[in-house]
Amino acid sequence: MVNGIAVAVAEAIALQMLFTGTQSQYTENTGQDPSRVQMQVAFNGPEPLSGVEREFTGTKGVRAAVALARSQYGDSRRNPENSDGLTVGNCAALRELATLPSCKDGDVFITRTRSGYSDPSNASEIALVKPGRQLYIDPSYDGPERGLEVRWTVPANIREVNARKDSLQAYTSLLVTPAALPHKAAPAVISDGVYLRLDPSVPDSREYIRNVAARIDPLAQTFAWSATQEDAKYTSIRTGLFVGSAFVLALIGASLLVSQLEQLRERKKLLSALVAFGTRRHTLSLSVLWQTALPVGLGLVLATTVGVTLGAVLLKMTRTPVTMDWASVLTMTGVGAAVVGMVTLLSLPPLLRMMRPAGLRTE
Repeated sequence: MVNGIAVAVAEAIALQMLFTGTQSQYTENTGQDPSRVQMQVAFNGPEPLSGVEREFTGTKGVRAAVALARSQYGDSRRNPENSDGLTVGNCAALRELATLPSCKDGDVFITRTRSGYSDPSNASEIALVKPGRQLYIDPSYDGPERGLEVRWTVPANIREVNARKDSLQAYTSLLVTPAALPHKAAPAVISDGVYLRLDPSVPDSREYIRNVAARIDPLAQTFAWSATQEDAKYTSIRTGLFVGSAFVLALIGASLLVSQLEQLRERKKLLSALVAFGTRRHTLSLSVLWQTALPVGLGLVLATTVGVTLGAVLLKMTRTPVTMDWASVLTMTGVGAAVVGMVTLLSLPPLLRMMRPAGLRTE
């Protein structure tokens, strides 16, 4: 049993150390800021901005909700030579994208810079969007599908602003409030989703949000924001190692339990005699605990020593700095402790029955 624990757990600790050392190679930054937004809801079809915001703002566990939408514009009805995207949202939503001096419904803004681009300048689009110029929302291109080709005159009150470095979108450029667009352009405005700030004191807030999203659009998708993201295969391998090691420990625990019950059955008369002579039941119960804890504890100590040594060798072979993965060691220790506890608890009922005076009866 000690050999089985040492082999299984030592291998798991060594490989977990290797994966921890190379974790940075399989982890990438998402560019998302979970301190600003915790969840995002994406809809399958166009949804009205104001209605969607009201649905989520009144949801339990939601502190704030902003809805954004997008569309395309060009300098001609068909096959425009110059075209770009625009973002539609109310003032609260647009402030999540750019620094606005003041804002009211009907205002239009153009960003001097773009967040998420290596070239921060936005001079070409500023030159395209001039006050009084005729542009077309949702222009058409060669192909079977046609756009709406809605004529739009750039308002005279358009203002230049700076995009936020922590903007919720990487393609912010032309920012438009809903009242600044023609009514005919509404079908061309596609929902870009709702961004939500959650109340951490509400434990099931994410489930409430999923319920609301499903009611609005059964095909809606919800995304939890995180600063980093691990490779899926890498994560599944680490999880598989832990599950495999825990399964081996569970099998060893089952073997310990069978051995324990067999020993108790063979010592039935001895246990009854010890109790009859005044041995405390507490002492006999602790003996069952120690019979399980000693082999498991010894195996884990041996496995930790061998696993850490083997893990250091593997990291040296891959030219990776040696780091101790205490999480895997503590996890395996916790699983070992759980095995000891389960075997002991399952052994106590038969032990208590065998310590009765009737166990002294013989033929």
